[in-house]
Amino acid sequence: MPESIPSWAEKVRAGDRRSLARAISAVECGEAGGVELLKRLFAHAGSARVIGITGTPGAGKSTLVEKLAGDYRRSGARVGIVAVDPTSPFSGGAILGDRIRMQSLAGDEGVYIRSMATRGQLGGLAPTTHDVVTLLDAAGSNVILIETVGVGQDEVEVARLADVTVLLLVPGMGDDVQTFKAGVMEIADIFVVNKADRPGADRVEQEVAAMLSIAPRPDAWRPPIVKTVATTGEGVAAVREAIEKFAAFGSERGLVEQRRREHWRARLLELLRQKLFERAASPRLRDGSLEGLVDALVARRRDPYSLVDQWIEEFGAARVAPGRKSR
Repeated sequence: MPESIPSWAEKVRAGDRRSLARAISAVECGEAGGVELLKRLFAHAGSARVIGITGTPGAGKSTLVEKLAGDYRRSGARVGIVAVDPTSPFSGGAILGDRIRMQSLAGDEGVYIRSMATRGQLGGLAPTTHDVVTLLDAAGSNVILIETVGVGQDEVEVARLADVTVLLLVPGMGDDVQTFKAGVMEIADIFVVNKADRPGADRVEQEVAAMLSIAPRPDAWRPPIVKTVATTGEGVAAVREAIEKFAAFGSERGLVEQRRREHWRARLLELLRQKLFERAASPRLRDGSLEGLVDALVARRRDPYSLVDQWIEEFGAARVAPGRKSR
């Protein structure tokens, strides 16, 4: 007999790892049970600190996440890790799962690691990352670390989800800071120059400092620049200290609350668009009439703008049952 949603939710809240794993899988697969579970658990989330770790591939994000998680664990915090990996073009799953590179955490019951595939979504996150964060939060994680896929300048979505965003830079990238465009540079609350034992680390630090001096943030926060050698753990404590300082600054200035409001406003509209699209598109996808519309476009008998207007009008009319007025 299938487990009831209330019972399942209670097990997730109690931190049961198997129940949490099933919950995340249900959410990723879009199962109805996953949505019902999120509805029940949403009120019990919202207390975890969400930290985004972003940067280009090879910057050492996985290693820094591993060391940072260990640092939080030593202080008694429960840690959730969402590692977003590239999508396999064959299976659609995550390839080179980051938990393979986090072996020191594998046996720690206070750490839960989940690798997720981007499935073609831009912005550095997987489509259901937001929901997985809610589940980890409700399951008792005090800190949630999100490691983005590492796609470069488009990787700004994490800033909408995270309370604090850490951007990793490494020496030897050619034009260094110029490699990153304005978007990803502007989302960083903390800059980390990783692999600082390599030549050129001082130059990267100077370039970031120069950029910050000519483009101060409107919230008056000056992002610190922290040097690390994540493989040895050097500088990791300083990264955590910088995170704590920003958290205190953000709480005092209301930045964290503002970010969460902006996040949930955007998330609400995103879910609304998704739900409306599914309801409007499903009938034509099922009955095959979409192909007739495509034929009309290819032959230039119709234009796409009028077709979309017509589609929306038909959808709205179909929502009003005979004999009833729309509300």
